[in-house]
Amino acid sequence: MARKIVVASGKGGVGKTTLTIGLGKALAAGGARVLLVDFDNLRAIDLMLGAAGNVVFDWGDVVQGRCAPEDAILQQQGVSFLACPPSYDGVTPQQVRDLIGRVEAAFDYVLFDAPAGIGTGLQLAAAAAQRALVVATPDLVCVRSACRAAQELEKQGVKSSRLVINRAARRDIRRRQMLNIDDVIDATGVQLIAIIPEDKRLRSAGMEGGVCLPGQISREAFLNLAKRVQGKNVPLMYLFV
Repeated sequence: MARKIVVASGKGGVGKTTLTIGLGKALAAGGARVLLVDFDNLRAIDLMLGAAGNVVFDWGDVVQGRCAPEDAILQQQGVSFLACPPSYDGVTPQQVRDLIGRVEAAFDYVLFDAPAGIGTGLQLAAAAAQRALVVATPDLVCVRSACRAAQELEKQGVKSSRLVINRAARRDIRRRQMLNIDDVIDATGVQLIAIIPEDKRLRSAGMEGGVCLPGQISREAFLNLAKRVQGKNVPLMYLFV
């Protein structure tokens, strides 16, 4: 049975999809079979993987019986993915659980990229998840929304959540333009699992299709996060500039 993790944030623009792809590729680099499932109907995963032109079916087509799962699952950059339908109106959490039950045997990890906010999209993305990664950047608005997302995930039955502080910059923290790490942990009430540094090369990742690549300063943080997700004892180092 695959380990199933939902990646969520209360607020958009925190780099949640980038983190989902980076973690997926880091897990795959270690030999894991990884499936990314996009629940954000803005549909960024296929774009960031450079596979937008390859998508014919999405997971909505599978749920509605218009195609088999293997027709909708695509492979790109070492991971498999299911694109999000334009709308998930009428889709139930049980249908999501049934969908994942049909495909999970082929994978070691299934990562659900939830849309921002705490509405229906998050509820569906969390429906089959066992654990959650809550993503926040070190600012007051994101931290408050991350706290709300963690609370909503618990309501949806996801009892184990961990915090990923994304786009952390030591210089901005020292200048008090960002919250410090301890403040973010205290304000969210979620145990920290990773700090991903601000990485200018990721800003163009959507156009270049490049996340978790050699030479990116965030790559080691993604690789360490993958090891912790796998249960390995990796020291939590502040790998940011």
